[in-house]
Amino acid sequence: MSLAYIAYLAYKETRMCDSPNVFTALIEGEAQTGSAAPALLGGLARKPALPKEPAAAEHRLGSRRRRLWELPSQALCPVIGVCLPMPLLRRRLGRLPGINPRANDYELHCLAIDACGQRSDVAELLQRELDQRFIRTLRLAATCKTTLALAAWWAAAAQGQPLREGEPPLDVAACFWATLTHARCEHSLQEQVLRDIHMLQHQVGAANRADLGRLEALADENAVLAAELARVQQRSQRVLQERAAAQERQAAELVQLRAQLLGRDNLLASLRDDMQALEAAAPGLRHRQEQAEQIRHQLSRIQDLERALLRARQDAALAEQRQRESQAELQRLQTLAPAEPVANAAPEPASSPDLGERAVLCVGGRPSVVPIYRQLIEGTGGRFLHHDGGEEDAVAKLDASLAAADLVICQTGCISHDAYWRVKDHCKRHGKRCVYVESPSASSLRRALGALEAGSSAAAADDAT
Repeated sequence: MSLAYIAYLAYKETRMCDSPNVFTALIEGEAQTGSAAPALLGGLARKPALPKEPAAAEHRLGSRRRRLWELPSQALCPVIGVCLPMPLLRRRLGRLPGINPRANDYELHCLAIDACGQRSDVAELLQRELDQRFIRTLRLAATCKTTLALAAWWAAAAQGQPLREGEPPLDVAACFWATLTHARCEHSLQEQVLRDIHMLQHQVGAANRADLGRLEALADENAVLAAELARVQQRSQRVLQERAAAQERQAAELVQLRAQLLGRDNLLASLRDDMQALEAAAPGLRHRQEQAEQIRHQLSRIQDLERALLRARQDAALAEQRQRESQAELQRLQTLAPAEPVANAAPEPASSPDLGERAVLCVGGRPSVVPIYRQLIEGTGGRFLHHDGGEEDAVAKLDASLAAADLVICQTGCISHDAYWRVKDHCKRHGKRCVYVESPSASSLRRALGALEAGSSAAAADDAT
């Protein structure tokens, strides 16, 4: 604790001095070796306490406000320290002659307190500054006509309460100056105001220290956030640059595609003009192209038919070879097999039907009976066609045989289901005569031929009528 502050406390308790000269001497003596300050403190301690004057003699009741140099010395330190910010005090006192501009804040503060102990140029300057700075609050304080009203007004200001609801709270520094200089500020109210402002200074100091701690924490956090922000900005800048480069590439590609599209459009337009010119030069060009397409289609069809004819000739050669083999097999069987008894023979028709060069297709039957079928059909003047019903010959060849036949004999017990339905469907669609034979024998074939002849005669009679 400094000697100046100890002297201030001693002065406040004893009230033995009327001017701050002792206080100034203590301040100057603190910088010395320590001989003057203890002597002054000892002198203060040995002086007897003066009796307090009555309040009526200490404060004159009237309407005149007290001046800065009329305030007690213990009030000058808080008034100058609270009501005048240090930058403002330095600006105001720095204009006066004899003031050291290099003096620190503490020296400047002590100089102002010493100068305001009596009426001086510094005191008048600071008086005008305070009145001009807090003129609005002084007008509000002037409405308090009694000490009680002034005390209530100060209590509200010290607690941070607004004067009226809906208004902002009053400035404590302005209310402190207005209350101390008010004409109705008695000694007891003055002491209460000084005690309140003293405690407020302690609270403000603690708050300032807490604010400094929070400020340091916020500074550290701000440094961390600034570093993170810098990284994010760099990352964002990099992303923006990559996006800008991608946009430039896309723009270049778009220009190229537009150029290609424009070139294609121009080429299409030129080809369309050339086609129109060719059509104008050769009016029947489109018709000729259609004819050429038809010719190509017909040529393809002719080639298909030639291939089919070649396959048919091969099949015919194969069938002729099989016929020769069947005839040889039939002659061999006739020489080896005995004649059938007359009693077991079925009744033969009186005369065989005349087929008149009609093609008779026999579908199915055993291979050993096929030569007998051929001999019977060719003996009646017809042409014999045979298909085994899908056992060895392909079923797909059955359609060609059906198309070439005039009459069809189907051996139902010796063909596949697919061949049976093909025969039935073809005869139904083309109106051809078809006889279904269950047993593959020569007598069954004769009866089938008789049925075909009867059916053909009936159809001819119907056509004649």
